[in-house]
Amino acid sequence: QVQLVESGGNLVHPGGSLTLSCTGSGSTWSYYHIGWFRQAPGKEREGVSCINLKADQTWYRDFAKGRFTISRDNAKNTVFLEMNSLKPEDTAVYYCATSRNFHYATGCSEVDYWGNGTLVTVSL
Repeated sequence: QVQLVESGGNLVHPGGSLTLSCTGSGSTWSYYHIGWFRQAPGKEREGVSCINLKADQTWYRDFAKGRFTISRDNAKNTVFLEMNSLKPEDTAVYYCATSRNFHYATGCSEVDYWGNGTLVTVSL
């Protein structure tokens, strides 16, 4: 079993930046692909980005391309999501999750474990 803890969410002005972290426990961390998802108020949860277990392939939703960067440090059981040029529509609770599948075109699927999320608010 893997437990995930997200951190780094905060209130930020439009155009600002934040880096989210997702730290996992358990010896099987490096066997999983890791995805970031988000859920805005009144909307369904959506995929944001995904990184494969070897950290040599990544996937981004269209709205994240060019603004967000995902990375991972398996030695520290941590995945990062660097977010730049943030917009009010990026306001959401951001979750990380383990995934048993990764595809370069569709990202993470078959999610097993979720974190509790971290709130990102983009506002003046």
